[in-house]
Amino acid sequence: MRGQITGWVARIAVAAVFAINVQCALAFLLTPERYATGFELDGVPGIAAVRGLGIAFMMWNATYPLVIWRPDRYRALFAVVLAQQAIGLVGEAWLLGTLPAGHDTLARSITRFIAFDGSGLLVMAAAYVLLVGRVSDPGGHDE
Repeated sequence: MRGQITGWVARIAVAAVFAINVQCALAFLLTPERYATGFELDGVPGIAAVRGLGIAFMMWNATYPLVIWRPDRYRALFAVVLAQQAIGLVGEAWLLGTLPAGHDTLARSITRFIAFDGSGLLVMAAAYVLLVGRVSDPGGHDE
């Protein structure tokens, strides 16, 4: 029973992050003009840049479905998902730290990504630790 619970905790954690990521990607792809100003962009270049972010988000999330389906079976892929999330978080923090003063709108946009990616990483990492602890436990194979 514990194995089933930890599997479902992992599925829900990864699926929640996946759903929000895909929703964001689709918003960037379908209505980029709504988001371009948050990145201090406008016109055709701004629309193209935001759509490019949407494409990158979709690429980033290609690893999630197998983990959602069978987190116990795809533990190595789950670790890749965590690495992707950590890379995004570190990269966004670095990007925010390199912004010169006077770019408050852009800083707020980046800060929102940091908040989401940080919380997503914490939730998924906690689920991963539960899952790996259960799988490593000789008595934890009760699926």
